[in-house]
Amino acid sequence: MGFRDRFYTPTTAKALLSWRILLGLGIGTAMAVAGLPIGVAIGVGVAIYAASVGAAMPDGVERANIDPFVLSEPWRQIMQQAQGAGRKLRSTVASADGGPLKTTLQGIADQLERGLAEAWAVAQRGDEIDDAVRRLDPTALRSKLATLQAQAAASPSLEHAAAIASVERQIATTDRLKAQSAETAASLQLTQTQLDELVARASEVRIGAVDTAAYQRDVDDLVIKLEALHQAVEETRTA
Repeated sequence: MGFRDRFYTPTTAKALLSWRILLGLGIGTAMAVAGLPIGVAIGVGVAIYAASVGAAMPDGVERANIDPFVLSEPWRQIMQQAQGAGRKLRSTVASADGGPLKTTLQGIADQLERGLAEAWAVAQRGDEIDDAVRRLDPTALRSKLATLQAQAAASPSLEHAAAIASVERQIATTDRLKAQSAETAASLQLTQTQLDELVARASEVRIGAVDTAAYQRDVDDLVIKLEALHQAVEETRTA
């Protein structure tokens, strides 16, 4: 949330017209009575007032530093689509008239920013899993297994049996990782589709054609899904 959007909020308006006015006047008056030049005393009072209002303004939301191009597919494409949806939503909010509806839309947009950050974390983890599969090189492992099985058939031994069992376990590991990656990608792709739908509905919210509370709940549900997906993929680190 930029400074302008943080400024035009009910919270800031309330802070502007609060006891902070008396605080600034009191300190400025005290400075003048203490002997400071009137201009300096007024400046100190105004500065104290401005600082206290600034402290009361809503915090901005930190946007995740998303760079889809550091990812492999399908994660890159998913995050590019998510970024595009985020830009459309911000554009919709920016085009809304000022007032309570815009403030509500801005809050919803901030919530979706948190969702994008969760999606980014999921995509990074999915890319890590795919990288692990590539390093294990399942094609080479299956070729090695075929060679060992041929050797074991020609000359059975305990050593050949142990080597075959080891390669089979490595192949099983790559299969599990590939299944995790595919499942995660499918789940993230589904949330991306739902995000696109929410962004489209934001235009209806902007003109008052959709129940804002219901829309807010749908946004919250999507963010919760993304948080759960993030938590699930993080748990695979120690599974």
